[in-house]
Amino acid sequence: MIYIALGANLAGTKGETPPETCETALVELRELQFMKFVAVSRWYRSRPFPRDDRQPDYCNGVAAFEGSPDPVALMAALHRIEDKLGRTRSVPNAARTLDLDIIDLNGMVRDEGSPVLPHPRAHLREFVLRPLLDIAPDWRDPATGTRGTTLLAALPVYEGGPIAVW
Repeated sequence: MIYIALGANLAGTKGETPPETCETALVELRELQFMKFVAVSRWYRSRPFPRDDRQPDYCNGVAAFEGSPDPVALMAALHRIEDKLGRTRSVPNAARTLDLDIIDLNGMVRDEGSPVLPHPRAHLREFVLRPLLDIAPDWRDPATGTRGTTLLAALPVYEGGPIAVW
């Protein structure tokens, strides 16, 4: 199974809200020919991580797909969708119109090159794990075999507050 995280916290190029941008990105993802849509989580509202009170809250979710795309080709497709929906890349952790990340690609472990798989920080982020577990309650981190529920329970309480359904 392929799990892709979607996130946004800035208005889209036509004034779309972050949830609207995530929905549009999901439509774009579903149109990719090399994978088939399976499910999407609820949309969650979360504070920026690391905490930054100058940024608006994020809309986050995770979508599941079937297929066997090349990881480099999939990452390139995600970047094209981000660009199409107004993503600009500046500094790490900057506010963004859209962020798409490969969380897991059929359990592949890939330490060299880009993308690193599974996503190297997914296990540290409630805003990834909670929506992922909505659609894959038995998911295990491919690199460690640790259950997602165990990873989520081990996270410290984030000072930005808990995430909530958007």
